[in-house]
Amino acid sequence: MGSVGDAYGNAMCESFFATLECELLDRRRFVSQAEARRACFSFIEGWYNPARLHSARCYRSPMTYEAEMQDTGLVA
Repeated sequence: MGSVGDAYGNAMCESFFATLECELLDRRRFVSQAEARRACFSFIEGWYNPARLHSARCYRSPMTYEAEMQDTGLVA
């Protein structure tokens, strides 16, 4: 994370919310707040964490990358 006064601390969060807004929230309308919460949970746990490809990880999903790191013993 960044130090006080620079923008690095929020960069990951801003990137996530930009993706969430572009991929989910701008594409549909929700009938209730509960429906919106379920859709956000489903987006995060069903696609964002397990399946999206990440350029900093050689276009592998976060779950694939973590599994590979555990297999090689680089992560506890």
